[in-house]
Amino acid sequence: MPFGSAELVHIWLTRRGEMFIICEEMARHLLTDFELMLLLATLRVGDEAYGVEIAREIERTSGRRVLLGAAYAALDRLERNDLVSSTVGSPTPERGGRAKRFFRVTPRGVRAVRETRKALVALWEDLPQLKEKRT
Repeated sequence: MPFGSAELVHIWLTRRGEMFIICEEMARHLLTDFELMLLLATLRVGDEAYGVEIAREIERTSGRRVLLGAAYAALDRLERNDLVSSTVGSPTPERGGRAKRFFRVTPRGVRAVRETRKALVALWEDLPQLKEKRT
């Protein structure tokens, strides 16, 4: 099953034989662009991936400005969905005695990246409007 919450489906038939379906808590199958960037940046940074370094990697590679509060909120959400895990390092004097929180992409997170890439590539393919023009 792809990541996301379980899907609850109700199917009803009306007196006229018409069928209608109501889906509650539809499972989300694809990552948002920001979630995808966070996971990719975490993979790129490696074992020392903490919020500031993840944000810097996104800014360096994509040119997109990243607000740390937004990055941490999204990383928390990714962790709740078991797409990343985190550990807290030792407090350091240069951080005023605070510890860094290190992130690692889980196997489920890697699958989510692959599923999202597959869907985006499928949508991208064979669009004449997006083909590179040779000069």
